[in-house]
Formats: sequence, C-alpha cells, structure tokens
Amino acid sequence: MKKILLASIILILFSNCQSNYKKKMIEPSAKKIPTILNYHSDSLTDNYFWMRLSDDQKESSNLDSQTQDVLDYLEAENHFLDANMSDTDELQSKLFDEYVSRIKQDDSSVPYVENGYTYSSKFEKGEDYRRYYRKKNKEGSKEELFLDLPKLAQGQKYFSLGDWSISTNNKILAYSADLVSRREYTIHFKDLITGEILEDRIENSTGRITWANDNKTIFYVKKDEQTLRSHKIFKHVLGTDSADDELVFEEKDETYSCYVYKSKSNKYLFIGSYQTLATEIRFLDASQPNGDWTIIQPRERGHEYSVSHYEDSFFIRTNWNAKNYKLMKTAVSSPSKESWEEIIAHREDVFLSGIEIFKKFLVVQERKDGLIQMRVMNWSNNQEHYISFNDPTYSVYSNVNLDFDTDLFRFSYASLTTPSSVYDYNLVTKERTLLKQQEVLGGQFYSENYISERLYAMGRDGETRIPISIVYKKGFKKDGSSPILLYGYGSYGSNMNPYFSSTRLSLLDRGFAFAIAHIRGGQEMGRDWYETGKLLQKKNTFYDFIDCGKFLVDSGYTSPSHLYAQGGSAGGLLMGAIINMEPSLWNGVIAGVPFVDVINTMWDESIPLTTGEFDEWGNPKDKVYYDYIKSYSPYDNVSHIDFPNLLITTGYWDSQVQYWEPAKWIAKIREYRTNKNLLLMYCNMDVGHGGASGRFESLKEVALEHAFLLKLEGLSTP
Repeated sequence: MKKILLASIILILFSNCQSNYKKKMIEPSAKKIPTILNYHSDSLTDNYFWMRLSDDQKESSNLDSQTQDVLDYLEAENHFLDANMSDTDELQSKLFDEYVSRIKQDDSSVPYVENGYTYSSKFEKGEDYRRYYRKKNKEGSKEELFLDLPKLAQGQKYFSLGDWSISTNNKILAYSADLVSRREYTIHFKDLITGEILEDRIENSTGRITWANDNKTIFYVKKDEQTLRSHKIFKHVLGTDSADDELVFEEKDETYSCYVYKSKSNKYLFIGSYQTLATEIRFLDASQPNGDWTIIQPRERGHEYSVSHYEDSFFIRTNWNAKNYKLMKTAVSSPSKESWEEIIAHREDVFLSGIEIFKKFLVVQERKDGLIQMRVMNWSNNQEHYISFNDPTYSVYSNVNLDFDTDLFRFSYASLTTPSSVYDYNLVTKERTLLKQQEVLGGQFYSENYISERLYAMGRDGETRIPISIVYKKGFKKDGSSPILLYGYGSYGSNMNPYFSSTRLSLLDRGFAFAIAHIRGGQEMGRDWYETGKLLQKKNTFYDFIDCGKFLVDSGYTSPSHLYAQGGSAGGLLMGAIINMEPSLWNGVIAGVPFVDVINTMWDESIPLTTGEFDEWGNPKDKVYYDYIKSYSPYDNVSHIDFPNLLITTGYWDSQVQYWEPAKWIAKIREYRTNKNLLLMYCNMDVGHGGASGRFESLKEVALEHAFLLKLEGLSTP
C-alpha cells in the first residue's frame, strides 16, 4: 500500500512538473487578423491592429468578444512571464527586502516656511504615502495634520496625489487625486478650521491648483476627454457648482496645451500656452481674479520663453535670437519684447536653464559641457561666483526658495555615489549647511566603496563626443567580463541627470555597473544637442546610444554577452530602435511603456497627446516625415533576426503610450525572430504610464527588472 501511495505521489509530482514545463515553454500566440492601413501611396499590413480597444470598451462591465480576446492575450503574457521568472521568485523577494531594508521608513522632509506656517511631510513606518503637516509660527502652536494620504489611498488599487495648495488666508486646502492612473485628477476642498470636506468637486483636471488672492477663487485646467490635451482653463468660486465654472481661456490650436500658475511673489497669475517650439504667456493681478488677462508676448513659431516676477519687473528667460537662451528684464507695465532689456547675454557654450531671484542676488542654473552649474550674481556690485561640486558627474537643482529677502539659497544635490541631499547655501559667506541627506539603512552602504566616472564616447561621425555617466563598486573588472546596464532616453530635450538610487545598490553589489548615455535628443550639451536629435535627425539618438554601447565594449568595461540596455516611454522607442539596428550588441533589454508603433500613433490624432508631438517626431501625413519615421519605427522594422532577451512592461490604463503598442510589438517579434531568447511582457492591469503607486508597491516591479538581468547573468540564486 505504501509503495502504491509513493508511486502515486511521484506520478503527481512528475505530472505537475511536466505541466509547469509545458506552460513555461509554450509562448502566447496572438491571432493574426490582417488590417490594411493605407498611408500616402503605401499600404501596411498590421496583423495585430485588433488589439486596440477604445476607452469605452476598456471601461465597460459587459465584455465584447474583442475585449475578451485582448484580456485573454494580456493574461497569457503575464502567465508566461510568471512561469519563466518563477525560478527568480526567491531572488525577487530577497531584492525587495533589500530595497525596503535601506529605506528609512519613518522619514520626514526638510521643513520650510510659507505665509506664517512651517510645512513638512512625513512617512510612517510601513506606509506607502506621506502625511502633510503644518505648524503656525507662533510660540506654543501645535503641529496639525492637514492632508492624510494613507487615509485617502485606503482601499484604492492606485492613488496619486496631483497637487495641493492652501488659500492665502490659510483656511482652505485644495488638493487633487488620481485613482485610475490616467493622470485625470479630481480636485477636492477641505476647511482647515473645521476639518470639513466641502461639497465642491472638480472632475477631469490636470491636477494643478492655482488660488487667487481673494481666498475663494481657484483656476484649473481641463483636458479634452478624448485626446487628453490640456486645453481649457476654468475659474471656480467656492460654494458654486463646478458645472457653472467660467471658461477663462481655451487653447484652440490642437498642437498647443496650456497651464496656469502663480508667481513666487503671489502677486500675479499666469496662463501659459505651449508646444514644442513656441510659448505664449498672459498675466493677471492675483487680487483681481475677474479682471482681463494681458499677453506678455504673442506666440511666434520658434520662440519659447518663461516669466518670473520681482517688484515692478518681469524677468524673462527666452530663446529669442538666442538658441541657448538669454535673460531679459522688462517693466510689468510694458511686457512685450520691444521693451526687453538684456541681463544675461546668449553664450554659444553655455545653456541657461533657469533662475532663482532674491532681493540681493540672482542664482542662475546653467549647463556647460553637460554639467549643471549654479552661478551666483550680486545685484549691487555685479560680482559673481559659482557654487562648487566635487563629483565628476552629479545633479543639482533649486529646492524651496519662497523668500525674496534672504541670503540663503536652498538646493538639492545628488550624484551616482552621493545620496540625495538638501543644503542651505549662504550667498554671502559661501558656506553650505547640510539640512538632510537621504539615509541608506542596513549599515552596508559606504559611498567610498563606489566609483563614478564621466566618460565620452566618440560618435560615428568622428566628431561628436557623447557623455556617459557610470558608477560601479570597487573591484569592478574592466576586462570585458563584467555586466553593465546602460540607460537612455534622448527625447523632448529632457536631461538624464545622474542621480543616486538605493535600489541600484543591489545590482552594483552583485557586480553590475550602471551607466547613463547622455545622447542627442536631450539637452545636456545645449540646445543643439536637442535639435540634432529630433524630427529628420532622430536617428542620431539611436546611433549615439549604440555608439556608447560599443565604446563600453571597446574600452573593456563589458562585452556584448554582458551588456544590457534600458529605457522607458520615448526611451522605450530607443530600445526598440537599437535592437532592430544592432541586435547582437545587447544580451538583454528592458523596455518600459515603450512608444514603438510610431506611424500608427502619430497618424491618428484622436490618440491622446498626438497633435502636440508633431514638432518632436514630425507629422507622418507629410510624406517626408512619413518616410523617415517609417525607416526607424520599431514596430514597422521588426525583421527576421536574432533578438536579444527582452522584458517589456506596460500598464493597461496608460494614456500616454497605450498598452496595445507593446502588446502588438512583442507579438510581431515572436512572429519574426530567428532565435529562442526570452521574450517577456508584464502588463499591470491596474495602472497607467507611471507604473504602480506608493513607495513600496512600485519596488516589486524594480525587483522583477533586476531579477531579469541577474537571471541572464546566471545570478538568479539569492
């Protein structure tokens, strides 16, 4: 009897193993329903166009057959990923525990003073979200909790705070929250004296909240329900129905979006209209919310500017006859550019990226040779100096600086080896005071055990030097045997500044190096760096990244069997392009929310955010741009090649890069590839473009990504 029982157990175990083995080995197979798409004189056959669902289909409780097919396919992909990554379950748990163990869970922010109160926020142990507090600057005052995010997020699959703002009289809080992950925020109001949540409620906003100085009027932005373009600015008066809110501005040009904000001085409200190549800003006295708005400078194609206010002047950062920007000043009473006076001239080798105004000083944020500089200028004697930073590559930016009449400038600083830090810098004595540095718990992190470098790869033209920021642990071997994760983005002029990551330590401590390729399409090296990485020069972005990878190989930092690449959104487009162009250079690639179906998305103006992107990618309805985009669009250039191992992540509710782009892409790669490397996709069915919310839940996705890399390196044992 015992022998029979034992035999039965063995048979069951064997059967389960066989079943799991089959589940692991059988990839999802997407059905092919050819759809003919006619663009110009070109006909494209898209076998996976059927995966695209409308918002109504996604939100309906009654599933039609197409919706069910899509959900079944996404579920199959998730199951396939789970099966293939099951051997890393223990590793993922260990990685997650490592991440959490380094986080100071009962953490708090650096306090700052505004309008008679000191503000701070705090994390409690084990909680995903902050609580916000304030304390009146009066002896004997008690700290009060005014915004409790853990309470608001309770029971929600997703929660994201958009903005919060308190009325000038300190009595009413307005805050916005997104519960769907489509960046559609609902604005709520709370009486801070009684604690009562007011009946006023504003749906489908961008989340940004701007108070007028009458303590009862706010301005906010609505999105187009289909395209999600921020296009209408409304005025709401407390105690009234939001359905009756007055439309104060509508941006009718579909290539523009708009926003509203308040000056640091609290004296003026501003409405900005913008697209990739142009800006238009108008202003209004914040104490006269029913007044007429005045345009500072009418929109002109190619002219971008931003406005700051101090005393009776506007300070204007502008690219008017200044590709790398210059700083101008004009009287509030005569704001148009005919009256602008130059404060800081244009420089060919320095990019002016921002300013912070004080009564006695001006602090200018600049970029030179790809590095951020903080330049301090004294109004009274025109003397100036630069704040010094010691790391070879780093990030620094202005923190909360609400007071004009002060000698203290607060800034945040981090590097690949230095945790995020907040300083007060004395603009007179040049002394800096460390107010807070991110604590890395566990007792095993010492910055001196890690090395960061700034390298330069030579582009294929033999002239372009491409910066690379890299970090690794001491003992890293430069003999081609060490693994490197190379990260890139390269679009919209966005700069990939080097930053510290405590989660990254889990890779560095296991022998990885992490590098950032500062490729064209960003703005690290000035405006030309951006201009030569978009539109009909977009391929420079992809070439630069590939050339950075080859440089790391040729320099002995790694080899193709140990080189990995990662990017998200437009950086996911980058990943798709580089594996089509140079598939053998990478052992593995992680593409997050990848924008890969460029022709179909940019042709369809009903898809969210498309019209505002024409100056970045080009409008494919113009044959010149169509041909160029088609030549690199990842989905359209999948071919019969050996693909590297690939992990794709996406969100079902993503409004920026819809889930069907990565879903179609992986299905097409499976159809065309000529090898059997891992092709995995994870679709989070509860989130959108930003991934999981909360400081702990999002770490599970990081653990998956790191486990994928470690598995490929044969390091999947915890």
